[in-house]
Amino acid sequence: MFALYLKEIRSFLSSLIGYIVIVVFLIVVGLFLWVFPTDFNILDFGYANVDGLFIIAPFVFLFLVPAVTMRSFSEEQKSGTMELLFTRPLTDMQIIGAKYLGGLTLIIFAIIPTLLYFISVWYLGLPPGNIDVGGFWGSFTGLILLGASFVSIGIFSSSLTDNQVVSFVLSIALSAFLYLGFEFIYSLELFGSVDLFIRSLGMSAHYSSVSKGVIDTRDLVYFASFVMLFLFLTKLSLARRKW
Repeated sequence: MFALYLKEIRSFLSSLIGYIVIVVFLIVVGLFLWVFPTDFNILDFGYANVDGLFIIAPFVFLFLVPAVTMRSFSEEQKSGTMELLFTRPLTDMQIIGAKYLGGLTLIIFAIIPTLLYFISVWYLGLPPGNIDVGGFWGSFTGLILLGASFVSIGIFSSSLTDNQVVSFVLSIALSAFLYLGFEFIYSLELFGSVDLFIRSLGMSAHYSSVSKGVIDTRDLVYFASFVMLFLFLTKLSLARRKW
């Protein structure tokens, strides 16, 4: 499994995809935080915080994560190497896990450089260090958990089709609904006392909870269960080849 994981990492870093994902993520987020005259601009806002990073990043991930994962299984199916892949002395879940961890590693590589934004704001504060450190690390953890969830959705979408474009679009649609859809349904206030339960099904509610700086076990269990569910669905999807 580790060898396949390394192969996935090398395939990302030996092509432009890995570097494009990292650079695009940092540039887009950086423009909103430091250049564009928006509510997220740190210099215009006048307060030492990087909350804008954790508001913008999930929406950037909605497009970048599918771009990373769309080729995971789609390319294998289209090129005819899927059967060769599954002849390796690995279980289905080990193969899925290797591809999942490869995608997740690349997303983490993209997130880590954002620590430079935190360091910059730390020194820009008056006095230096006047920043909500707990809130930052909670949000940072939440962003990694959110990225992990998006990667699992992307891996599942890629297993459904041999067309990378279809995989990309399907992954965006699923990720957007599971991140924003339940929040939108909750805002309609149609189901009375059930509204809060509906909201708790969406990723946004748990991401917001973690971003407050308090790591709640319920949020960790939610994200872990979410990832496991989509990896299991991926296994079921790939099992179609045996039918």
